[in-house]
Amino acid sequence: MAHDLEILSSGTASMFSVKETPWHGLGVILDQPPTVEEGLVEAGLNWNVSLAPLNTDSGLTVPDHRAVVRDTDSKILGVVGKGWKPLQNQDAFSWFQPWLDSGVATLESAGSLKGGKRVWVMAKIKADPLVIVPGADDTVERYILLSNGHDGTMAIRAGFSAVRVVCQNTLSAAISDSASKLLRVRHSGKAMQALDEIQKVMNVAEAQFQATAEQYRRLAACRVNDADMVKYVQRVFKVTPATTTDAAANDPGDEGDDCSRLINRILPLFEKGRGNDLPGVKGTLWGAMNAVTEYLTHDRGHNLDNRIDSLWFGQGANLTQKAYIEALKMAA
Repeated sequence: MAHDLEILSSGTASMFSVKETPWHGLGVILDQPPTVEEGLVEAGLNWNVSLAPLNTDSGLTVPDHRAVVRDTDSKILGVVGKGWKPLQNQDAFSWFQPWLDSGVATLESAGSLKGGKRVWVMAKIKADPLVIVPGADDTVERYILLSNGHDGTMAIRAGFSAVRVVCQNTLSAAISDSASKLLRVRHSGKAMQALDEIQKVMNVAEAQFQATAEQYRRLAACRVNDADMVKYVQRVFKVTPATTTDAAANDPGDEGDDCSRLINRILPLFEKGRGNDLPGVKGTLWGAMNAVTEYLTHDRGHNLDNRIDSLWFGQGANLTQKAYIEALKMAA
């Protein structure tokens, strides 16, 4: 299967994961959470980037733009404006150090996509899973995610992520306005200072995750049928029976999110998806939301890496949030 994980000169994918099998079996599986220094090496991210001037073939310097160059192999990762400052991988990992020192969290996963252009580090908050449906073994774990682009196409993002344990669905955490989205920080000389401010926001994570769990439980208390599910899918993806999205029209290799295909793919997940046949989950808005997030996490896109890239860096994150918002509207 094709993938976007960067393959190192050793033949290993640039990724580590704690106790879980990495994508396609290519990454490094660790028995215990690593330190910052160990994680940097195990993920193959122990490299820096620098900025170099751009010149035309005739030797003229391109004004106000520079190339982002990886120091280890001189690979050009992107072209950026003069105000762009890199966040080095070491600094991205080190941002988690206070969490590790206090025992609040442990490093869970890290790696790079698209040849080093995009990098992520994820830590797991050390707390009991949030129980959504008592007796059904349906729980949610809490994570902190930092993602960064070395190609100049995205801001540094750091914030909360929630994952449903039974199926590893990436969910949308209902955090307050200042923390509900993956917070965007401009690539500038003050980036690390801004990340310190994000850490202050995260100090309120426990209470807000508990509030999230209460809203999930509210969804689990609302019964819905197949007809309701069809309406829900149409609202989340903004499609009608006559709709075919731009993805399907512009990319023949992508089946797109046309209405009939979405219904045919998501309705079975509502009925028999991972964890959706559990007592107290089946036939509820909680099951409906998880059918959509299972589709986004496990089915949508050409391959697993594209889905992860979308969920953490692109449209998938917006659709996950939309699935949560529309479910809450239906529960009102």
